[in-house]
Amino acid sequence: MRRTPTGWRRRHPALVLGALLLVLGVTGCRGAEDTATPSDVADAPSDTPPAFVVSADLVHPDDFEYLGAFRLPDDAERPRTFAYGGQAMTHRASGDPDGPDDGFPGSLFVMGHNRLPYGELPDGNQVAEIAIPAPVVSGSVAGLGQATFLQEFRDVAVGSFEALEELPRVGMEYLDRSETGPRIHLAWGQHLQDEPRTQGASHAHVSPDLSRPDLQGPWFIGERSLYSVNDYLFEIPAEWAELYADGRYLATGRFRDGGWSGMSPALYAYRPWTADGTPAPPGSRLDELSLLEYAKSDETDRIERCIDGYQHPDEWSGGAWLTADSGTSAVMFAGTKGTGERYWYGYVNPAGPDEPCVEREMIGQFPLCRLADGTPCPDEASLTCPDHTSERGWWSSRFEARLTLYDPSDLARVATGQFEPHEPQPYAYLTIDEHLFGNPSNVEPEMLGTGVQRRYRLGDVAFDRANGLIYVLELFADEARPVVHVWRVR
Repeated sequence: MRRTPTGWRRRHPALVLGALLLVLGVTGCRGAEDTATPSDVADAPSDTPPAFVVSADLVHPDDFEYLGAFRLPDDAERPRTFAYGGQAMTHRASGDPDGPDDGFPGSLFVMGHNRLPYGELPDGNQVAEIAIPAPVVSGSVAGLGQATFLQEFRDVAVGSFEALEELPRVGMEYLDRSETGPRIHLAWGQHLQDEPRTQGASHAHVSPDLSRPDLQGPWFIGERSLYSVNDYLFEIPAEWAELYADGRYLATGRFRDGGWSGMSPALYAYRPWTADGTPAPPGSRLDELSLLEYAKSDETDRIERCIDGYQHPDEWSGGAWLTADSGTSAVMFAGTKGTGERYWYGYVNPAGPDEPCVEREMIGQFPLCRLADGTPCPDEASLTCPDHTSERGWWSSRFEARLTLYDPSDLARVATGQFEPHEPQPYAYLTIDEHLFGNPSNVEPEMLGTGVQRRYRLGDVAFDRANGLIYVLELFADEARPVVHVWRVR
């Protein structure tokens, strides 16, 4: 596990930003037009107090305690299987009330096998509810305990999002508000969507009784690109939402590789109901608040206005707004981060992970290969190659699984207009590969990659706020099924 220095002070990251950038091994990414860094803004004198309270304590990497993992139940054919699933998950504190008193209360709703296009599997992405067993630290998947079903798979979105079936991007969050009662909020999209700012509403909510989902919606998130909104989905703590987001209690976003969503995780606060709890009319454009929004690759050819160390192959697949009994907090994103010295659009090179292999047909359209600092590769290093794999996409010469942490007070600065949405930077991260099983059955090696070039390591995240438990899905760990890893944040 990679951590920030042990002497790191639990104070606003502006006090230690320079040291942390060295730990992260990053290069500048804020853009030449920026005239102030977060530390400049934080330290600038002012005659008036800020419109928010700077957090005194942040969740530190050493506050994460790894507890182990468990397997998901599975004894059915697709689509009622977790194989090729794990794109969405959420925790219900009141779930499994008769379960054992083992320190892991509640239940998890987990989405199963993805839909497939051309009629092959139009009813995929079904949802099941599972009991949570005590996790086990084990060197093999076979040594883990296995969850049991509380509710079998159901197609909760039947009749909705029907055209979104090619590499779906989905999110879920269980939220029990007095205005609405308990609901599971959904985000839904796919890898490619035509006219993303005008076509295909992306959000809805359903009943946690999966046999009677009662879908409400769908809705758009304002005028935002669908490439920026329809993946991870999580609760904003009520106090923060009421202070800074005008009662928008849900955060939604997406990172689309290649920078189509913005060159780092996008995040928006929203609320899909009126003051009395009435759902917004279907097709509504909900009033959203930007919390994170970085430069999009269709706006600039430069790597700028992004998080430091950004790469186009990055994958941010889950998120949670962490709070702990100690009073610490953080906004966390989970994903597979490109960390290689070069990254490119094309294929895996059979000569080895450090050798690019770009897509010949796209040479000249945009920089197909870049160095880690974002500058284009020299011409002699931007090469096609024979005998490459068939899976085209964004590749880095190295990937690692990360939990990346943002300061909630930086997002408050965005919400109150004191930061631009591209200014917040992560203050720390954890590298968690040491706990992962790493596709032991060698499923889909061309799609996933192998060794240091393994992509798609993590799926979604769920957070049990009352007990400080973080649930993270590792994809393709149990043959084609995910397993659930568990951390406690202290």
